[in-house]
Amino acid sequence: MDEHRTELAARLDDVVVGLRQLTSTRAELSLTAAATLSTLQRSGPARLTELAAAEGVSQPSMTALIARMAGQGLVQRSADPSDGRAVVLSLTDAGADLLARRRSERAARLAGPLGDLDEDEVDRIAAALPALARLAGVLQH
Repeated sequence: MDEHRTELAARLDDVVVGLRQLTSTRAELSLTAAATLSTLQRSGPARLTELAAAEGVSQPSMTALIARMAGQGLVQRSADPSDGRAVVLSLTDAGADLLARRRSERAARLAGPLGDLDEDEVDRIAAALPALARLAGVLQH
């Protein structure tokens, strides 16, 4: 990687971390829990092993997390239709509602400061979003 891209990566990381900290909602969910719910929303029902791999945690850690979230009514366990011995996890309506509320709260926290930027700055941010979305997609895989 060339020096320009290395510096850009470091600056982007600083901005992403800062925005994440400044827009984070109440700590009702850990980052891993929120990411797991988002994965279920985006990709649909999944086995625990798939979720653990997707979130980069051990199976025992994911098992404990799923137990807590199932107890909170955020995820539902059901038999895998292709293998009755396995369990498939899916997002409940309550889990989807929680994700929607958290996203709305984060967007509201960003909307105010966006109003303080001049039109050129807002346009540059908007123009960068497709490239940032592609970067996020590459990082997910």
